[in-house]
Amino acid sequence: MDKWYDKSGSEGDVIISTRIRFARNLKEYPFPCRLSDEGKCKVAALVKDAVLNGNSVLANRFEYIQMSELTQEEAVSLVERHLVSPEFISDRQGRGLLLFDDESVSIMINEEDHLRIQVMSQGLDLDNAYDIADKIDTLLDEQLNFAFNDKLGYLTQCPTNLGTGMRASLMLHLPALQQSKAMNRIASTLSKLGLVLRGMYGEGSEPKGAIYQLSNQVTLGISEEQAMNNLKDIAMQLVAQEKEARNALVKNIEAIDAISRSYGLSRYARLISNDECMKLLSNIRLGIAMGIIEKMDLDIINRLMIETQPATLMKNVGRKLTPSERDRIRADVVRSTMLKTNIPNSRRLQE
Repeated sequence: MDKWYDKSGSEGDVIISTRIRFARNLKEYPFPCRLSDEGKCKVAALVKDAVLNGNSVLANRFEYIQMSELTQEEAVSLVERHLVSPEFISDRQGRGLLLFDDESVSIMINEEDHLRIQVMSQGLDLDNAYDIADKIDTLLDEQLNFAFNDKLGYLTQCPTNLGTGMRASLMLHLPALQQSKAMNRIASTLSKLGLVLRGMYGEGSEPKGAIYQLSNQVTLGISEEQAMNNLKDIAMQLVAQEKEARNALVKNIEAIDAISRSYGLSRYARLISNDECMKLLSNIRLGIAMGIIEKMDLDIINRLMIETQPATLMKNVGRKLTPSERDRIRADVVRSTMLKTNIPNSRRLQE
C-alpha cells in the first residue's frame, strides 16, 4: 500500500505535508510522568482495546506496536518517517503505538500525554486531516473519558497544550527564502503571530534540506477552526514569498549550477552522506518546482527524502550498517531511483 509521503498534494511545490495532532489524557489516571510502569501498561491496554475492538470501520486498519520490542533502528525510523516524536522513542518502556496501514494516522500512547492522536496528509490538507483526527478523537472519548475542564478545556501535562490540545503544522520546503537569508526574520515575525517555525523534526531539530515545520503555538482561548485558518493564511503568505524568491533565482547562474550539479550527482554518485543527500534532493526538488528539471514528479523526491534517512535505510536493509555502508547504499537507492525515471537531459539544464 502507498504511504502518505509517496504523493504530493495541494501547493505541493512548497507545502510537503499537513499534520494535525491532539493531546488527550484519561480522566482516571495521572499524567504519564506520574505513572508507574504498571499504570502505563494499564493505560496502553485501555487505549489499544478502545481502538482495535471499538465499533469503528477503521479498527482493522490499525496495527499495535509495543515500543519496547523495537530495535533502535526501527524506533528511529518512525521518527524519520514523521510518525512519532523524538521524545517518544527516548524511553520506550510502557509506551505503545497504533499505526494506520498507510501510516497516515498514528496514536502515541504514554508520550508526554496518555494519547497523541496524529493525522498526516500530503500537501495543504488541513480540513481533511482535522476531520479524520476529530472523528477518531470523538470515538475514543466515548470509551476512554478524556480529562476536560469547562474553563481550561482538555487537560494536558504541559500548560501550553491546554484548551483545544491541538497542534496543526505544515512541512514547508523553503530553499529560496533560506538562500536569501530571510529565515531568522521570518521566524521572529511568526512568533509574534502565535506561530513557530522549527526544523523538519520539530522542536530542537535543524532544517535539513531547507525543510521547516510551521505550527500554531496557542491552544487556549482559540478554537480549532481559528487556529487552522490562521496557520493557513500565514502559510499561503510564505508560499507566495517563497515563489517570489524562486522567480529571482531563475536568472542566477550559481543557483542553476547548484541544481544542475545536484541532478548529475544524484544519477552517478557512488557515495552520498545523509546531509549531502538532503541538499541534493532539496536542490532537485527546487529545480522541478522551477521547471528547470522536466518530466520528474515531486513524489519521487518526497519519497527519497524519507527512504534515505539513516535508520530507515538500515530498517529496509534489515541489518546495522556502518556510516560508509550507509553512504554507499544511500547512493545506490538515489541513483537507481533517478535512473529508473529515464529522464532525458532537460534542455533547461543544458542551456
